[in-house]
Amino acid sequence: MIKKILKYSLRFLAIVIGVISLYLVNLFLMKPVSIDHYLGKELILGLVDSPEALTYIGIFDRYNWITKHNSRLSIPEEDDLENDIKEIEKGIKTLYKYKDSGLSDIQRNTKEIAIFDWENNLEELKKYPYHDYPLNQIGGTHLNTIEFMNSMHPIRKYSEAKDFISRVDLIKDVYEGTLKDLEKQAAIGIFPPEFVFDHVITQLNEFINYPYSEHPLYTEFMKKVKELDLSVEEESYLDSEIKRAIDESVTPGFRLLNEFMLKTQKYANKNHGIWSQPDGDEYYKLRIRSYTTTDYSPEKIHQMGLSEVARISKRMRDILTTLGYDENKTTGELMNELNENPDFLYADTSDRKEIVVNDYMEMVNEAIEVMTDYFHTMPKSEVVVKAVPEYSEATQAGGYYQAPALDGSRPGVFYANLYDIKQTPTYSMRTLAYHEATPGHHHQIAHSLENEDLTLYRRFGYGTSAFSEGWALYAERLALEVGLAENPYDELGILQSELFRSVRLVVDTGMHYKRWTREEAMDYMKSITGMSDTEVRVEIERYIVWPGQALSYKVGMIKMLELREKAKQELGDQFNIKDFHSAVLDHGNPPLFIVEKMIDKMISDAKS
Repeated sequence: MIKKILKYSLRFLAIVIGVISLYLVNLFLMKPVSIDHYLGKELILGLVDSPEALTYIGIFDRYNWITKHNSRLSIPEEDDLENDIKEIEKGIKTLYKYKDSGLSDIQRNTKEIAIFDWENNLEELKKYPYHDYPLNQIGGTHLNTIEFMNSMHPIRKYSEAKDFISRVDLIKDVYEGTLKDLEKQAAIGIFPPEFVFDHVITQLNEFINYPYSEHPLYTEFMKKVKELDLSVEEESYLDSEIKRAIDESVTPGFRLLNEFMLKTQKYANKNHGIWSQPDGDEYYKLRIRSYTTTDYSPEKIHQMGLSEVARISKRMRDILTTLGYDENKTTGELMNELNENPDFLYADTSDRKEIVVNDYMEMVNEAIEVMTDYFHTMPKSEVVVKAVPEYSEATQAGGYYQAPALDGSRPGVFYANLYDIKQTPTYSMRTLAYHEATPGHHHQIAHSLENEDLTLYRRFGYGTSAFSEGWALYAERLALEVGLAENPYDELGILQSELFRSVRLVVDTGMHYKRWTREEAMDYMKSITGMSDTEVRVEIERYIVWPGQALSYKVGMIKMLELREKAKQELGDQFNIKDFHSAVLDHGNPPLFIVEKMIDKMISDAKS
């Protein structure tokens, strides 16, 4: 393991040094820098400016004595927005200077991706810099900071534990910077809906009033500290220091945020869709373009959703009828009954979470074994299953994935939300495992991280949920097709998941474009999917604070299935599923228009 970590560390450090050195040499000799080295240099400079990114990647931790990143956090500054706009404008001008005639096919694709991404970002920064909600119930600054410290910051030795405390000492500074942005947002009349205030105020009060024995920063920190081989004096020092840092930095920071929320709660938005914010309709179109990497209109996506809901509901009804269920009830009613059926629920015992996690892990391991027949290569990085942390499980989605560290020091993690026992009916577990782990997020993300043929920018510089979430949803369908869900109830689970993502197309556009209320969207989702009340509420509230992101799953899946069918039709007996998957996965995390180019190339190569 040490040799593996060292190999990755030195390789990536060599790439970094090589990119910057070549850039400087070419600059000195007045030679043009290739687009790959230019984008690599920009990426490295961005990483250097982000201590959190350096920690997330992992391999820089061995050079922390130089970078000092593990003892720092990014503190929002007054001129951040102005500087970001200038940097992106400068970057776009530079990209356009690279003439297509002097670029390879891959480089032309890279240029197209970078311009697409940067121009979208620039438009958002210039026109809509305060249209998101920095404090929200699922991914607010107050939650992200705690999650980053507990999940990402390494504590493998005494010095890293001290670095942890140094970072905790900066949390108040982070929140003071956030507060300035919140005040700018308030000045132009942008406030989140009332339910966001309710959730965030509750969360902040919990953090403020936690005793040390329940505070997630303290408990997780000391749990890791006790696994180290430290002296009694060292452990006692760390114990007292983390308590001091919580008292002097974290709790005062939370109080600042809470005071702002309480002060501005009376201005809460009475509506739920982004249409109700200044120029909200145009902002939503930009979000659609960024998240789906298409120019689809909100109306087109809404109709796509309705069509898919009808198709999938019919297939589910056919299965339910075959299983003997009441033909007079809707699919949603029948699925809701399945959710309530104790035959599909775990017993609510003290060790329930541990049992569910182990069962998920068995499903993941089975999928890894089966999927070796459908891919040319499998990820080297491991994937493990964990329960969503208790401090965020009440408002988190059903599951999510955390990527591995590049140096192998941290595996990929599939987090399963086990807050509500009804969130884990056994027939729905396989589809979540396939989506988050293998062949879904873990397979795709680890494959890209480990792909040494990708340039620095194509590996780390751009990503889109249209691709990553589209792939994960495609992976659920693939698992069904290869026989990993032979039980009709497991197929119902996979279909329910696809139906759920199709409903997202309807409710997201419904709220943000057609001006539905939160309650109207919840009623629609509940009636169609049969999901539990808790799941429906959490999901709908997520879409409200994250406009457009929920569209990316199904739009991406539909495009990948369309491209696979196109390849099958054109290649016939020459079609190879492994080649198709490589054509999709071997190019990082690109926009869908680049995926289409890659499949067209695969078809052309196979014919020649």
